[in-house]
Amino acid sequence: MSGAPPVLIEAVRINQIGDMRTFTLAPDAETRRAIARWLDILDLPRFEAELTLVPARVGWHLSGRLTAEAVQACGLTLEPVEEQIDETFGLDLVEADEHADGTEVEVSLDEDAPDVISDGRIDISRHVLEHLSLALDPFPRKPGAVFEAPEETAEISPFAVLKGHVKPRADSDG
Repeated sequence: MSGAPPVLIEAVRINQIGDMRTFTLAPDAETRRAIARWLDILDLPRFEAELTLVPARVGWHLSGRLTAEAVQACGLTLEPVEEQIDETFGLDLVEADEHADGTEVEVSLDEDAPDVISDGRIDISRHVLEHLSLALDPFPRKPGAVFEAPEETAEISPFAVLKGHVKPRADSDG
């Protein structure tokens, strides 16, 4: 993934959420091609998302269901491999502390830690595409493709080549 992800929907201002907002995303063919390029996959013939954004005790909660058909290159043969995706997700979102002076950044590796939003907007596209990328098979393999390890040589030392060309020194004490 390089660069910014394609925009599927404009960021949602937190003051426009109300009690609940729902979204249905069904990107057109051109946008799906842009997503496929961003994900570095061969094709994304189908992609849809049903999302719900609601206020939570602290911040907001975004949940959704992603369905897609993705085409990736087999890790062994480089031939196209089709993959069906049907994933649900949920994540908590909190607003960045407005009173922070910006000198200290706290990084949490806790999976349950909420995502931090800034500028009073929630970037729905980024969250949806992040979950799509996580749903993809990281090691796609065409059915029947088998990895065959190369034959190992008896000597794997980098000096093995020299061993056959150097004759041992004759003792002069003889």
